[in-house]
Amino acid sequence: MRRAVRTILIVIVAGAIFFGQHWYSYVTNKTTPYDESGIELNSMMPAPIRKWGCDKLHATFANALPPKGCQAEDGRSWM
Repeated sequence: MRRAVRTILIVIVAGAIFFGQHWYSYVTNKTTPYDESGIELNSMMPAPIRKWGCDKLHATFANALPPKGCQAEDGRSWM
């Protein structure tokens, strides 16, 4: 039983590291704010983390339309 719990815990931690690294690479990239998997990961983040990611993207891509998850109510401005 302990081995199964340990294995599950390792899988969860490895997944968190993998997806966390992909999300961080997305919000700090210099090429495009429209990476589909990055947009989805950012949209699933809790509000304070998503806001930080959107702020990083906005600082890099100030003249671009915001991706899904970073849009304000009007859909054209950054949150």
